[in-house]
Amino acid sequence: MTKSVAFHSYKGGTGKTTIAANLAAYLAQNGQRVFLLDLDVYAPSLHTYFDKEPKVWLNDYLNVEGKRVKDILQDLSDLLPDASNGKLYAAFSNPKKEEINKLEAGSQNNSRLQLLRRFVELREELMEDFDADYLIIDTSPGIRHWSINSLAVADTILLTLKMGDLDVRGTKKMADEIYTSFTDFGAKSFLLMNRVDGFCLPSVHTDAVDNKTRPLTPDYLAQLSKDVGMGVLSSIPCYCDIQFSKREYLTILQYPDHPFAKQIESLANDQNIR
Repeated sequence: MTKSVAFHSYKGGTGKTTIAANLAAYLAQNGQRVFLLDLDVYAPSLHTYFDKEPKVWLNDYLNVEGKRVKDILQDLSDLLPDASNGKLYAAFSNPKKEEINKLEAGSQNNSRLQLLRRFVELREELMEDFDADYLIIDTSPGIRHWSINSLAVADTILLTLKMGDLDVRGTKKMADEIYTSFTDFGAKSFLLMNRVDGFCLPSVHTDAVDNKTRPLTPDYLAQLSKDVGMGVLSSIPCYCDIQFSKREYLTILQYPDHPFAKQIESLANDQNIR
């Protein structure tokens, strides 16, 4: 049975693309057929992450009748260890402004509803004809048209956030406004804390209410979970060598003993992901 996992956030810069790409690679190297979809259509970056320039983009499949799913899939399985019997594919979104506008507003040939239908067809074909074990979806931040579409087809939603006050407040608001709708229809949603201080610095948090600095304890995370109404699935520390790297890379494959890689491994093996 295919599992669909969507990464979402209130705002950009939370590291969801890095986590999504590493999770997809880990699952693939452990024998799964994984399809990584870039639905961060307003500011796509996965093609840069993997240094790919596809001839056919995900936008083309959604906008142009006759484009086939296999045309948009990039086989990235050569990145996996030789011993792996899994598969890793990706579909990249076109960063050109005119292509983004076509998806956002529809085009002369396709309405928003028709584009959504094509997206649902893509999901169904990956599940039925390509034997996908996992669909990993990187979405656009905030409450936008394609963010909602992406979340609507997910079994598990990981709302990624950092510990800044803007992130926390925005996440609470977004959870109240949209996440209840998805969980009412059976989707599971969780908080995924990322870049939490504690690796380079003592684990602390400055409370927005009284501006006092307190340890980032399990009690604080429990209270945050209660306030937002979502469980905390994972809490990933900040690793400076990753955050300030000039070039993104798949830590899980290149440095499998790195603490961040161990965090990805733990996330992948959580019962809510498996």
